[in-house]
Parts: sequence; C-alpha cells; structure tokens
Amino acid sequence: MRFASSVLGLAATASTAAAVTAANSGIKGFNYGAFFLNQAAKQQADFEYEFNRAKNLPGTSGWTSARLYSMIQWGTATDVISAIPAAIQTKTTLLLGLWVSGSDQAITNEIAALKAAISQYGSAFTDLVVGISVGSEDLYRDASGEVGIGPEKLIDCISQVRTAIAGTPLASIPVGHVDTYDSFLNGTNQAVIDHIDWLGFDGYPYWEQTKPNSIGNAHERFYDGFNKTMALANGKPVYVTETGWPVSGNTVNQAVPSAENARIFWQDIACSLISSGVNLWWYDLQESQWGQADPDFGIFPAGDLNSVSPRYDLSC
Repeated sequence: MRFASSVLGLAATASTAAAVTAANSGIKGFNYGAFFLNQAAKQQADFEYEFNRAKNLPGTSGWTSARLYSMIQWGTATDVISAIPAAIQTKTTLLLGLWVSGSDQAITNEIAALKAAISQYGSAFTDLVVGISVGSEDLYRDASGEVGIGPEKLIDCISQVRTAIAGTPLASIPVGHVDTYDSFLNGTNQAVIDHIDWLGFDGYPYWEQTKPNSIGNAHERFYDGFNKTMALANGKPVYVTETGWPVSGNTVNQAVPSAENARIFWQDIACSLISSGVNLWWYDLQESQWGQADPDFGIFPAGDLNSVSPRYDLSC
C-alpha cells in the first residue's frame, strides 16, 4: 500500500521518539471491557470501582494499570469511553486500545474519540497513557475468517493514529499492536512489526488444543509462544497484553478449568513475568457480572467486588 511521503515522515519521527519510552518497566494491570455481559455499558462509577479493587488485592500489590479495547463509550458513535475520567480519578495508568475491525469507519471514530479525550481532559489524561494499541487480534480474526483486517489495512490504521497524535502530548507515546504469536509469525503479517514500537502478546495455553496444554504443560506452552514473539520482534519490546487460566468452563484438549489450576498458572506465569519486569495486563479481574462467562477467566466471581473474595491465592 502506498503512503504519502509526508505521512511516512511523521510516522518515522514518531516511531523514533516513542521507541525511547517503549521498554518494559514492570507495569501490572488488567484488561477491562467496555460493557457487562448483559451488553450494558460500563459507566464511570463502574470503572472506578474496578480500578480501585485492582489496586487493593490480597497477597499482591501494584496492579494500577488498565488495558482498554476501545476509546469509545459502548453504544455511542464517538463519545469518549468513561474509563478515561475513571482512570483520572483513581490515578490508573492506561494502555489505550483503538478497535479497528468491522469497517473503515471504525478507525475514524476511534481517532475522533482519542482526539476528544486529549482536548477534554488534557494532561490529566495524557500523563496516564503508557501506550497505544492499534487493534486487538485483528490479524488472527482475519486469517480465521472472522471480522478482522489484514496487514496492509492495519499498517494504514497505525499510520493514521501516528498522524493524529503528532503535535499532541501523546506524540511520544509508543504505538503497538496486540495479536496472537502465530499471527506475528505469519510471514504475510511481519511487515506490521516494522511500523510499531512494541508487540502485544496474547498467550492462552488453555486454547492451544492441538498441543499438549494441560496445566502441567502450560508454562512450556506460554513461554514457547512468548519467546517466539521475542525472537521476531527485531529488538522491540514485547508486552504480555492478555493471559490467564479459566476457573470454570469446558475442558479444551487437556486443559481443565479450575481455581486450583488458575492458581498454578498465576504462580508460574504471572509471578515469573513480574519477576522479569515484563509489562503485564492479566485477563482478568472479573469476567462474570450481569451474566455468566463461559469459560470464566475472572479472579473474582460475580457480585460486588468489595464483598466477594478472589477464587485463588494471588501471592507469589
């Protein structure tokens, strides 16, 4: 795909500046969706409640970051997601996400919301941003025949985001993309790596049904994918943007959901990543609320987050 030389110049300049701040720094956080299982949009108070609970977990500390999938409030076209003022109120850092699959309008609307957030909240917002993810598993879904986008379109979206943040307080924030390791390994997708500052690795041994994926094999499965991603990243940082083990749901090949196995996975994976200082956004704090997730990866069951207890020990 052809790009105007001026756009490429802006992108190259932004990429150079952002690479300085892209290194892993031991960030710890969770993934936060824009809506509950009943499709009701989360409001500012809901996000604040979740962010504050994450900051006060038994047996662990420092979970003060949120990864978002979209800049847009659920159910609106371009309104800024209410997670932004919630993060400001709770001093929660942000790995922003822009949802780019579905239509050409998706990236336009996401950029409109991003610009609106910068204008509306200023440095109170921009000072909290630790990264920007353009898309989430789009390459994986595209290859699977689901709603995603291919590498050329993704590169175009990345370029649009870099142009949008040029000259703003977010200009030096590292821009990346989140996907599965096999998507990054696909030769047709590797051009994307040249256009980002960091790679987001989503790793779920639970879903790797064609390989040995029992909880006893989970450490090997996870780090096999993570290390392959590191090897093809051309020296760029790799963040762990999603991982976890379900406490309930169907058995997938040899992977059995249970609180006991989720505890083992936390101790093996979360604790080793924390020890290594890798930026980590776990999946997730509470998945079942106003409905039952299947499978359910939530540390907490459904209910009031300040009343229910974690399903497993979070100490390392």
